[in-house]
Amino acid sequence: MKNLALAIVCVLLLSACAAGDSYFSFPAGSGPEEVGRKLSLHYLESDHYLIHSKWIHYAEVCTWLGALRFAEATGDTALISGLQKRFELLFEAEQELLPPMYHVDLNMFGCLPLEFYLVNKDERYLKMGMPYADTQWALPDTAQAEHRLLAERGLTWQTRMWIDDMFMITIVQSQAYRVTGKREYIDRAAREMVVYLDSLQRPNGLFYHAPDVPFLWARGNGWMAAGMAELLYLLPEDSPSRPRIMEGYLAMMASLKDFQAESGMWRQVIDDAEFWPESSGTAMFAYAMITGVKRGWLPAETYGPAARRAWLALQDYITAEGDVREVCIGTGKRNSRQYYLDRPRIAGDYHGQAPVLWCAYALMMK
Repeated sequence: MKNLALAIVCVLLLSACAAGDSYFSFPAGSGPEEVGRKLSLHYLESDHYLIHSKWIHYAEVCTWLGALRFAEATGDTALISGLQKRFELLFEAEQELLPPMYHVDLNMFGCLPLEFYLVNKDERYLKMGMPYADTQWALPDTAQAEHRLLAERGLTWQTRMWIDDMFMITIVQSQAYRVTGKREYIDRAAREMVVYLDSLQRPNGLFYHAPDVPFLWARGNGWMAAGMAELLYLLPEDSPSRPRIMEGYLAMMASLKDFQAESGMWRQVIDDAEFWPESSGTAMFAYAMITGVKRGWLPAETYGPAARRAWLALQDYITAEGDVREVCIGTGKRNSRQYYLDRPRIAGDYHGQAPVLWCAYALMMK
């Protein structure tokens, strides 16, 4: 009976994946292989993203990671080689660009060398990447009282209760789990996610930009959507945190489906019809839905069409050169609707390039 039950589960999962794949065939020019390659090569030709700091910025890390995972998915060894050649400079010639390890947006850099390690098994990459995961939970000598209280609760001292954190923390801890197989990394990321969900998720499944800023900013919600998808993909079935995270993920996906515009896009502020379609948030939501359909977490007949519409809509926002348009610039919180309405929109920003690449490799998952 046990073997029969297992066989039935396997058949159902395979059926769900096959049903999902039926929604993910696209017209010529809009397939994930072509789009992903265009954006990946464009990244290789671009400069480092040093606008906001003197170190490699998290948005570039996300883009680099997306290009590398796309190259892995397609078996493109030349692209992998080009991406690694760019990274090799960080060991010596560009070492000063390595982020320090004292902030959630900086520590997430570790996910990138750990992904390279999974590809090349070069111990230098492992040695570079793991401290970014480990120091996130190791109290520094300069820790303040609030940091110590967080540690006593089993949380990282870098906890801010900003929804962006739930990608930044999740990605580096998940990568550490992948390379070491040690449950402590994925388990602590999952516990952290549950605290954020319990503290910040609204009754409609979505998230304010911050507790004191009651606006459903798209990219902020996108970080949470992508972070949950990333975590659930790796989180063992026996994790006590998994049911709560899946509950939060499903609630968010249901609400997002209802707010998707007819065009397939989502707006800069998700629930406000006067706001403009924004590409980075749309791509993040599409990535979370594609992953859910592919993994059988979401019913393909409901979410397959929504994810397909989003991917096809995004094609109109990609220039011939490979720049994603209508990307909201980096945005801090402010309790002002007009502030979010007036945020500048730019093309080619890595906040937008990255999630389109994530969608490309997610569409190619089996």
